[in-house]
Amino acid sequence: MTRTRTALLCAAALLASTLQTAAAAATSGPDHRDRACTATPKPRGKAREVLALVRAARKELGLKAALVKVTVDGRELVTGADGESLTDVPATPAMHFRTGSVGIAFMGTVLLQLVEEHKARLDDPVSRWLPDLPHGDKITLRMLGDSTSGLHDYVTDPVFLKKLYADPWQHWTPEEVVGISLSHPLWYRPGTNWSYSHANFVLLGRALEKISKTPLDRLLRQRVMKPLKLRNTRSNDNALIPPPVLHAYDDERGTYEESTYFNPSWTTAPGAILTQDICDLARSGQGIGAGELLSKRSFDTQLDPGTVGLGHPTANCPATVCLPMTEDFHFGIGVVVKNGWVVQNPSFFGYAAVMAYEPHQRLSIAVSTTVGPDAPEGNTAQTITERIADLLAPQYPLSG
Repeated sequence: MTRTRTALLCAAALLASTLQTAAAAATSGPDHRDRACTATPKPRGKAREVLALVRAARKELGLKAALVKVTVDGRELVTGADGESLTDVPATPAMHFRTGSVGIAFMGTVLLQLVEEHKARLDDPVSRWLPDLPHGDKITLRMLGDSTSGLHDYVTDPVFLKKLYADPWQHWTPEEVVGISLSHPLWYRPGTNWSYSHANFVLLGRALEKISKTPLDRLLRQRVMKPLKLRNTRSNDNALIPPPVLHAYDDERGTYEESTYFNPSWTTAPGAILTQDICDLARSGQGIGAGELLSKRSFDTQLDPGTVGLGHPTANCPATVCLPMTEDFHFGIGVVVKNGWVVQNPSFFGYAAVMAYEPHQRLSIAVSTTVGPDAPEGNTAQTITERIADLLAPQYPLSG
């Protein structure tokens, strides 16, 4: 499997690897230019150490670019960028990149908000809003949010992969990608095991629209992006990235090529396919990781909706798919909880990113990377994030 094939599997592959080793726009006006995300002008102390760490890691890992922002209790420690976007075009913190699975964290938060407002219950069957969905009377909103539905992940399907590699610019509809998942039998009886499936979040987005009677992009804008003041976060269901753009490169199809405008329509629910800058990624990590948009009870549920203790191979579900959920590493509702950190880790055709929040120190780390032709497999932003965490919060390790 190539480096980028691993990245293509997104959170599924990253979760598998880590568990095995560890056990239309946010706003549609000119205001996205009002507050530019800029590099720290005179970094000192720990800020300088973070930037030195990022520079060294970029060279060691063979990355094209690495962007970073760290905040403590909402206050900037350091913001910076190293490397190039295009040849002779330096990467800058203001550049936008893809952060698809951050939208999953947003959807999980909105689901819990709607539950707080008594517009739905977590254990309502999905068939209440999606009556034509097979198994919809057995699959609940909770199971979509915490990925315990048993639905096959279309991203691992050979037919899907063949079509995707043949034409990475193709636009995929929710019906097409979910249909691939539904062409397979369930891995297990819904709610009895754990396995990652992109189909869960495509369906969750559709259900949220039905519950709220609001298009998903507008729903996320109203309930997450505006409250968190994410001025450079956009939802686009096509390949558009607002300028300035951090360009990406990938060798998935056998040749190292520009992949910036490969179509991300297959990655998650339309309306939750995001681009951000590094400042908005760090703010997202803080807002979601600290539970700013939820009651304490709902936030506790988001961090552990009942997944701890689930995840085990069966005769029908191999150990590479049904993965163990432990107190130290488990999937919540739209987020990953690892050693107490609240994390999301998007990957897409040469792009990789991580937002990670540590609650004791109120530490938010955001990293985005693009890869060179010799970069290693996996999410390279995760590697850098873990090293920054070791530097700034050694008593709360993110790695291991």
